[in-house]
Amino acid sequence: MHTLYPLLQIIAPVLIIVLIGWTYARHRPVDMSGANRLNIDLLSPLLVFSAMAGKNASLLTYWPLMLCATLIVLGSGLVAYLVARRSGLNAAAFSVPQMFTNTGNMGLPLWLFAFGEAHFQGAVAIFVLINLLHFTLGIKLFNRQAPLLDVLKTPMIWALLAGLVVQYTQLTLADWLLKPIKMLGEIAIPLMLFALGVRMAQFKVSRWGAGLLGGILCPVVGLALAWPLAHWLPHAQAGILLLFGALPPAVLNYLLAEQYQQDPELVAAQVVAGTLYALLFVPLSLWLALNTAIGY
Repeated sequence: MHTLYPLLQIIAPVLIIVLIGWTYARHRPVDMSGANRLNIDLLSPLLVFSAMAGKNASLLTYWPLMLCATLIVLGSGLVAYLVARRSGLNAAAFSVPQMFTNTGNMGLPLWLFAFGEAHFQGAVAIFVLINLLHFTLGIKLFNRQAPLLDVLKTPMIWALLAGLVVQYTQLTLADWLLKPIKMLGEIAIPLMLFALGVRMAQFKVSRWGAGLLGGILCPVVGLALAWPLAHWLPHAQAGILLLFGALPPAVLNYLLAEQYQQDPELVAAQVVAGTLYALLFVPLSLWLALNTAIGY
Protein backbone atom coordinates (compact mmCIF):
# COMPACT_ATOMS: atom_id res chain seq x y z
CA MET A 1 0.00 0.00 0.00
CA HIS A 2 2.87 2.36 0.83
CA THR A 3 4.18 1.87 -2.73
CA LEU A 4 0.87 1.77 -4.58
CA TYR A 5 -0.75 4.86 -3.08
CA PRO A 6 1.77 7.39 -4.51
CA LEU A 7 1.39 5.74 -7.92
CA LEU A 8 -2.39 5.99 -7.65
CA GLN A 9 -2.16 9.68 -6.77
CA ILE A 10 -0.11 10.31 -9.92
CA ILE A 11 -1.98 8.13 -12.40
CA ALA A 12 -5.59 8.45 -11.22
CA PRO A 13 -6.16 12.11 -12.24
CA VAL A 14 -4.79 11.38 -15.72
CA LEU A 15 -6.90 8.26 -16.22
CA ILE A 16 -10.05 9.90 -14.84
CA ILE A 17 -9.90 12.82 -17.28
CA VAL A 18 -9.13 10.49 -20.22
CA LEU A 19 -12.03 8.27 -19.15
CA ILE A 20 -14.38 11.25 -18.95
CA GLY A 21 -13.42 12.23 -22.51
CA TRP A 22 -13.84 8.65 -23.74
CA THR A 23 -17.22 8.25 -22.03
CA TYR A 24 -18.54 11.58 -23.32
CA ALA A 25 -17.49 10.78 -26.90
CA ARG A 26 -19.06 7.30 -26.72
CA HIS A 27 -22.46 8.76 -25.82
CA ARG A 28 -22.50 12.02 -27.73
CA PRO A 29 -20.85 13.03 -31.03
CA VAL A 30 -18.15 15.59 -30.37
CA ASP A 31 -15.86 17.44 -32.74
CA MET A 32 -12.60 18.31 -30.99
CA SER A 33 -10.89 19.72 -34.09
CA GLY A 34 -11.36 23.34 -33.00
CA ALA A 35 -10.25 22.66 -29.44
CA ASN A 36 -7.24 20.67 -30.65
CA ARG A 37 -6.23 23.47 -33.00
CA LEU A 38 -6.56 25.96 -30.13
CA ASN A 39 -4.37 23.75 -27.98
CA ILE A 40 -1.68 23.35 -30.64
CA ASP A 41 -1.69 26.97 -31.82
CA LEU A 42 -2.13 28.82 -28.52
CA LEU A 43 -2.50 26.97 -25.23
CA SER A 44 0.47 24.56 -25.47
CA PRO A 45 2.85 27.29 -26.72
CA LEU A 46 1.74 29.48 -23.81
CA LEU A 47 2.37 26.56 -21.44
CA VAL A 48 5.92 26.21 -22.77
CA PHE A 49 6.57 29.95 -22.66
CA SER A 50 5.24 30.40 -19.13
CA ALA A 51 7.31 27.44 -17.89
CA MET A 52 10.45 29.00 -19.36
CA ALA A 53 9.69 32.61 -18.42
CA GLY A 54 8.61 31.82 -14.88
CA LYS A 55 11.60 29.69 -13.85
CA ASN A 56 15.16 30.61 -13.00
CA ALA A 57 16.70 27.48 -14.49
CA SER A 58 17.62 27.63 -18.18
CA LEU A 59 16.08 25.13 -20.54
CA LEU A 60 19.55 24.38 -21.87
CA THR A 61 20.71 23.23 -18.43
CA TYR A 62 18.74 20.08 -19.24
CA TRP A 63 20.92 19.23 -22.23
CA PRO A 64 22.02 15.84 -20.75
CA LEU A 65 18.34 14.87 -20.36
CA MET A 66 17.57 16.06 -23.89
CA LEU A 67 20.56 14.14 -25.26
CA CYS A 68 19.39 10.94 -23.55
CA ALA A 69 15.86 11.44 -24.89
CA THR A 70 17.26 11.90 -28.40
CA LEU A 71 19.19 8.64 -28.11
CA ILE A 72 15.98 6.87 -27.06
CA VAL A 73 14.13 8.33 -30.05
CA LEU A 74 16.81 7.25 -32.51
CA GLY A 75 17.34 3.85 -30.88
CA SER A 76 13.61 3.12 -30.86
CA GLY A 77 13.37 4.10 -34.51
CA LEU A 78 16.24 1.80 -35.48
CA VAL A 79 14.77 -1.21 -33.65
CA ALA A 80 11.31 -0.53 -35.11
CA TYR A 81 12.73 -0.18 -38.62
CA LEU A 82 14.44 -3.59 -38.34
CA VAL A 83 11.25 -5.19 -36.98
CA ALA A 84 9.15 -3.60 -39.75
CA ARG A 85 11.48 -4.84 -42.48
CA ARG A 86 11.45 -8.34 -41.03
CA SER A 87 7.65 -8.33 -40.64
CA GLY A 88 6.87 -6.84 -44.04
CA LEU A 89 5.25 -3.72 -42.59
CA ASN A 90 5.37 -0.14 -43.86
CA ALA A 91 8.69 0.98 -42.34
CA ALA A 92 7.73 4.64 -41.89
CA ALA A 93 4.24 3.92 -40.53
CA PHE A 94 5.64 1.42 -38.03
CA SER A 95 8.83 3.27 -37.02
CA VAL A 96 7.71 6.89 -36.62
CA PRO A 97 5.10 6.15 -33.90
CA GLN A 98 7.75 4.20 -31.99
CA MET A 99 10.03 7.23 -32.05
CA PHE A 100 7.59 10.00 -31.18
CA THR A 101 5.55 9.22 -28.12
CA ASN A 102 2.77 10.95 -26.22
CA THR A 103 4.77 13.60 -24.37
CA GLY A 104 1.86 16.04 -24.63
CA ASN A 105 -1.49 14.46 -23.76
CA MET A 106 0.01 11.93 -21.35
CA GLY A 107 3.60 12.89 -20.58
CA LEU A 108 3.18 16.47 -19.35
CA PRO A 109 0.45 15.76 -16.79
CA LEU A 110 2.21 12.64 -15.52
CA TRP A 111 5.52 14.49 -15.18
CA LEU A 112 3.78 17.36 -13.39
CA PHE A 113 1.94 15.11 -10.93
CA ALA A 114 4.97 12.86 -10.34
CA PHE A 115 7.78 15.39 -9.98
CA GLY A 116 6.01 18.68 -9.26
CA GLU A 117 6.47 22.17 -10.61
CA ALA A 118 10.05 22.32 -9.30
CA HIS A 119 11.14 19.89 -12.02
CA PHE A 120 8.47 20.63 -14.61
CA GLN A 121 10.89 22.52 -16.84
CA GLY A 122 12.78 19.28 -17.43
CA ALA A 123 9.52 17.81 -18.73
CA VAL A 124 9.00 20.88 -20.91
CA ALA A 125 12.53 20.41 -22.29
CA ILE A 126 11.65 16.91 -23.51
CA PHE A 127 8.23 18.04 -24.76
CA VAL A 128 9.80 20.81 -26.86
CA LEU A 129 12.58 18.54 -28.11
CA ILE A 130 10.19 15.81 -29.24
CA ASN A 131 7.99 18.37 -30.99
CA LEU A 132 11.02 19.77 -32.83
CA LEU A 133 12.13 16.30 -33.90
CA HIS A 134 8.59 15.25 -34.80
CA PHE A 135 7.98 18.22 -37.08
CA THR A 136 11.37 17.84 -38.77
CA LEU A 137 12.75 14.28 -38.71
CA GLY A 138 9.34 12.66 -38.25
CA ILE A 139 7.78 14.47 -41.20
CA LYS A 140 10.85 13.74 -43.34
CA LEU A 141 10.49 10.03 -42.60
CA PHE A 142 6.87 10.17 -43.71
CA ASN A 143 7.62 12.33 -46.77
CA ARG A 144 11.17 13.00 -47.95
CA GLN A 145 9.97 15.90 -50.11
CA ALA A 146 8.42 17.78 -47.16
CA PRO A 147 10.09 21.22 -46.69
CA LEU A 148 11.80 21.54 -43.31
CA LEU A 149 11.11 25.28 -43.23
CA ASP A 150 7.47 24.43 -42.53
CA VAL A 151 8.55 23.94 -38.91
CA LEU A 152 8.77 27.74 -38.69
CA LYS A 153 5.00 27.83 -39.10
CA THR A 154 4.62 25.97 -35.80
CA PRO A 155 3.64 28.31 -32.91
CA MET A 156 5.55 26.03 -30.51
CA ILE A 157 8.81 27.08 -32.15
CA TRP A 158 8.07 30.76 -31.64
CA ALA A 159 7.07 30.13 -28.03
CA LEU A 160 10.38 28.34 -27.52
CA LEU A 161 12.36 31.18 -29.09
CA ALA A 162 10.48 33.79 -27.03
CA GLY A 163 11.13 31.80 -23.86
CA LEU A 164 14.85 31.58 -24.66
CA VAL A 165 14.95 35.34 -25.22
CA VAL A 166 13.38 35.92 -21.80
CA GLN A 167 15.83 33.52 -20.15
CA TYR A 168 19.03 34.71 -21.76
CA THR A 169 18.29 38.43 -21.61
CA GLN A 170 17.21 37.98 -17.98
CA LEU A 171 13.96 39.80 -18.64
CA THR A 172 11.44 39.77 -15.84
CA LEU A 173 7.83 39.79 -16.93
CA ALA A 174 5.36 41.66 -14.76
CA ASP A 175 2.99 39.45 -12.79
CA TRP A 176 -0.03 41.01 -14.46
CA LEU A 177 1.34 39.82 -17.82
CA LEU A 178 2.77 36.43 -16.81
CA LYS A 179 -0.28 35.36 -14.79
CA PRO A 180 -2.84 35.34 -17.68
CA ILE A 181 -0.27 33.60 -19.91
CA LYS A 182 0.23 30.94 -17.25
CA MET A 183 -3.52 30.57 -16.65
CA LEU A 184 -4.17 29.98 -20.35
CA GLY A 185 -1.23 27.57 -20.56
CA GLU A 186 -2.59 25.55 -17.65
CA ILE A 187 -5.74 24.83 -19.66
CA ALA A 188 -3.61 22.85 -22.12
CA ILE A 189 -2.98 19.82 -19.89
CA PRO A 190 -6.57 18.86 -18.93
CA LEU A 191 -7.72 19.65 -22.47
CA MET A 192 -5.00 17.34 -23.85
CA LEU A 193 -6.20 14.52 -21.62
CA PHE A 194 -9.87 15.03 -22.48
CA ALA A 195 -9.02 15.16 -26.20
CA LEU A 196 -7.02 11.92 -25.86
CA GLY A 197 -10.07 10.19 -24.39
CA VAL A 198 -12.27 11.50 -27.20
CA ARG A 199 -9.78 10.36 -29.84
CA MET A 200 -9.52 6.89 -28.29
CA ALA A 201 -13.31 6.55 -28.51
CA GLN A 202 -13.30 7.59 -32.17
CA PHE A 203 -10.50 5.32 -33.43
CA LYS A 204 -11.56 2.35 -35.54
CA VAL A 205 -8.84 -0.29 -35.31
CA SER A 206 -8.52 -2.96 -38.00
CA ARG A 207 -4.85 -3.99 -37.64
CA TRP A 208 -4.77 -5.45 -34.15
CA GLY A 209 -1.93 -7.88 -34.81
CA ALA A 210 0.57 -5.28 -35.96
CA GLY A 211 -0.87 -2.77 -33.48
CA LEU A 212 -0.27 -5.04 -30.50
CA LEU A 213 3.27 -5.71 -31.73
CA GLY A 214 4.04 -2.01 -32.06
CA GLY A 215 2.17 -1.13 -28.90
CA ILE A 216 4.32 -3.36 -26.71
CA LEU A 217 7.56 -2.80 -28.61
CA CYS A 218 7.42 0.96 -27.91
CA PRO A 219 7.61 0.88 -24.07
CA VAL A 220 9.80 -2.23 -23.93
CA VAL A 221 12.50 -0.71 -26.14
CA GLY A 222 12.01 2.74 -24.61
CA LEU A 223 12.53 1.50 -21.05
CA ALA A 224 15.39 -0.79 -22.09
CA LEU A 225 17.18 2.26 -23.50
CA ALA A 226 16.14 4.65 -20.71
CA TRP A 227 17.26 2.46 -17.81
CA PRO A 228 21.05 2.56 -18.44
CA LEU A 229 20.96 6.18 -19.61
CA ALA A 230 19.08 7.27 -16.47
CA HIS A 231 22.06 6.29 -14.31
CA TRP A 232 24.00 9.19 -15.80
CA LEU A 233 21.41 11.81 -14.85
CA PRO A 234 20.49 13.63 -11.61
CA HIS A 235 17.68 12.00 -9.64
CA ALA A 236 14.62 13.89 -10.86
CA GLN A 237 15.86 13.96 -14.46
CA ALA A 238 16.41 10.20 -14.30
CA GLY A 239 12.79 9.76 -13.24
CA ILE A 240 11.60 12.02 -16.06
CA LEU A 241 13.60 9.96 -18.57
CA LEU A 242 12.25 6.64 -17.29
CA LEU A 243 8.68 7.86 -17.66
CA PHE A 244 9.52 9.16 -21.14
CA GLY A 245 10.73 5.68 -22.10
CA ALA A 246 7.37 4.13 -21.14
CA LEU A 247 5.07 6.53 -23.02
CA PRO A 248 2.89 5.17 -25.88
CA PRO A 249 2.86 6.46 -29.48
CA ALA A 250 1.41 9.94 -29.89
CA VAL A 251 -1.95 10.56 -31.56
CA LEU A 252 -0.24 13.15 -33.78
CA ASN A 253 1.44 10.28 -35.64
CA TYR A 254 -1.97 9.21 -36.93
CA LEU A 255 -2.79 12.69 -38.20
CA LEU A 256 0.55 12.93 -40.02
CA ALA A 257 0.19 9.42 -41.45
CA GLU A 258 -3.20 10.43 -42.85
CA GLN A 259 -1.76 13.62 -44.29
CA TYR A 260 1.15 11.86 -46.02
CA GLN A 261 -0.78 8.63 -46.85
CA GLN A 262 1.52 6.33 -44.87
CA ASP A 263 -0.75 3.47 -43.75
CA PRO A 264 -2.79 5.41 -41.14
CA GLU A 265 -4.60 2.20 -40.11
CA LEU A 266 -1.32 0.70 -38.95
CA VAL A 267 -0.48 3.87 -37.04
CA ALA A 268 -3.95 4.02 -35.43
CA ALA A 269 -3.60 0.42 -34.27
CA GLN A 270 -0.27 1.21 -32.60
CA VAL A 271 -1.64 4.32 -30.90
CA VAL A 272 -4.63 2.47 -29.45
CA ALA A 273 -2.70 -0.64 -28.43
CA GLY A 274 0.17 1.42 -27.04
CA THR A 275 -2.21 3.51 -24.93
CA LEU A 276 -3.72 0.32 -23.50
CA TYR A 277 -0.27 -1.09 -22.75
CA ALA A 278 0.53 2.21 -21.01
CA LEU A 279 -1.80 1.10 -18.20
CA LEU A 280 0.92 -1.44 -17.37
CA PHE A 281 4.16 0.23 -18.40
CA VAL A 282 3.56 3.76 -17.10
CA PRO A 283 3.01 2.54 -13.51
CA LEU A 284 6.11 0.35 -13.91
CA SER A 285 8.21 3.32 -15.01
CA LEU A 286 6.87 5.48 -12.18
CA TRP A 287 7.61 2.71 -9.69
CA LEU A 288 11.18 2.53 -11.00
CA ALA A 289 11.49 6.32 -10.82
CA LEU A 290 10.09 6.64 -7.32
CA ASN A 291 11.54 3.52 -5.67
CA THR A 292 15.05 2.97 -7.04
CA ALA A 293 18.37 4.58 -6.27
CA ILE A 294 18.15 6.73 -9.39
CA GLY A 295 14.54 7.77 -8.79
CA TYR A 296 13.38 11.10 -7.46
